[in-house]
Amino acid sequence: MIYKISDNIISSLGFGSKENYSQIKNGNSGLKLYEDKFHLPEPFFASLMEEELINDKFSSMCKPTNEKYTKLEKLSILSCSDAIDKALINPSSNEVLFIFSTTKGNVELLEENKEFEKERVYLWKSAQIIKDYFNNPNEPIVVTNACISGIAAQLTAINFLKNHNFKYAIVIGAEVLSKFIISGFQSFKALSKQMCKPFDRDRDGLNLGEGATTIIYKIANEDENIPKDAIKFVGGAVRNDANHISGPSRQGEGLFNAINATIKGYEKNKLSFINAHATSTVYNDNMESFAIERSGINHIPVNSLKPYFGHTLGAAGVLETIISSYSLLDNTIIKTLNHKNYGVDKSIIINKENQKSEKTAFIKLISGFGGSNAAIMFEKAGYEKY
Repeated sequence: MIYKISDNIISSLGFGSKENYSQIKNGNSGLKLYEDKFHLPEPFFASLMEEELINDKFSSMCKPTNEKYTKLEKLSILSCSDAIDKALINPSSNEVLFIFSTTKGNVELLEENKEFEKERVYLWKSAQIIKDYFNNPNEPIVVTNACISGIAAQLTAINFLKNHNFKYAIVIGAEVLSKFIISGFQSFKALSKQMCKPFDRDRDGLNLGEGATTIIYKIANEDENIPKDAIKFVGGAVRNDANHISGPSRQGEGLFNAINATIKGYEKNKLSFINAHATSTVYNDNMESFAIERSGINHIPVNSLKPYFGHTLGAAGVLETIISSYSLLDNTIIKTLNHKNYGVDKSIIINKENQKSEKTAFIKLISGFGGSNAAIMFEKAGYEKY
């Protein structure tokens, strides 16, 4: 059995998973309009974190070292430290594996940079810096697979726990925004100048967000003690339909296959909700409606967390898994903020208001550039699969 035993979220909505969950349950969003940010000519909605606040938290909560850290590294260390403290584990143990999920890392260092060495821009270097802070002896794993990175990293962690001599896997998903990232999405005409509207007929693009998130997984026997708020991994899959470098398959072929592989043999009516990728782009949301209907789970409520945090890229799969797990344990299906008018081709149930549910599992969906798709499913600990 593999369980999520600890977690942490740092975002514009606060420091800590419980605070973030409380904020979204109350309908609060971290998105706001930015004008002239990063010296870009076009305004954009995003969820950003104040660097001064991060620096203050880091200096007060983390041990002093001679190493200088980037914003991304500080966020990752802060998030990971809290999760480790709650899990009561020794991060320097040989039994602990670090896995780092990001799509851009320290990409802003490609611009003129005199503070950090050139190799600091490489993702392997960021992962090494983070694991070295915790004196971990193992080689860290880096997962960067477009927007599915956060789910792919979790599935990688689970595979390592099953097949290698590790007791714990620490999955860190982190992303910070920069001129490079924002301008890249603007060049696709993918960003909205208003708050995103998942599955809505008037949706016109996504919002981006930043933050750092951590999940700690443990492989355990049934007779081992686990925290009361742990959730159990049920299944997951990654599938690639190679449709287009940036456009999803219209009928959601890859996501359909990932869902089917994940729910195979599982009683669908035990699912409380589907947490969709739901970026609010015309193509993504429509594709997901096809995949959900084709998989025979379109009677299950669907929600999106993007209007609360924005699309946090390499952190999204980790962040949204954590919030969904809190939602499951709280017997609550979180509403999809800003959804008013149904706007996708296939019939799915968009959750518009917070509602109660005593069901015992959820499935998280995610898709990304290059035709990559993934799904992962969890249930309340102690609940039998069949």
